[in-house]
Amino acid sequence: MSIVELRQYTLHPGTRETLIELFEREFVIGQEAVGIAVGGRFRDLDDPDRFVWLRAFPDMGHRRRSLEAFYTGPVWQENRDTANATMIDSDDVLLLRGPGFTPEPGTRKVVATVCQPPDATAFDTYAARHLGPGHALHRTEHAENDYPLLPVRAGEDVRVWFGPAEPPPWPIRQLRLEPVTP
Repeated sequence: MSIVELRQYTLHPGTRETLIELFEREFVIGQEAVGIAVGGRFRDLDDPDRFVWLRAFPDMGHRRRSLEAFYTGPVWQENRDTANATMIDSDDVLLLRGPGFTPEPGTRKVVATVCQPPDATAFDTYAARHLGPGHALHRTEHAENDYPLLPVRAGEDVRVWFGPAEPPPWPIRQLRLEPVTP
């Protein structure tokens, strides 16, 4: 299991494709060069001004070191003004523990489900019946955010999975996503 960030950006109207092009051209390779595993990148099908993506780290120590290296390094420094100009909010981030997720090539649509179950035992019973390894189940990582320059949502206990499944008996938020294909 890895430390995974599920990042949801709210963008200025009409700038999503600008960010995606920059992201694919500069930020995937730039992050991978410092030890970050960049996972799925998506257009939100229900909001033309949202970009959703995942990145993973072996553990919290690697996360801190890799983020420091990327955000002080040349790729971010040279492109941050252009990227930041597309964004209204980049702080909707869930810090999770799980396998990460990258859709299979050719996938046209992915559903990500975010759930706050009332208790772990009830969720584990649901998951055993309805979720398999292909759902890439993630759980909140409760470690303190050791890179506070990038906020994460705190005080929540969520489960996130990918792909269709019988809905749980608790409120959920589903993200209908279109993979970005380079």
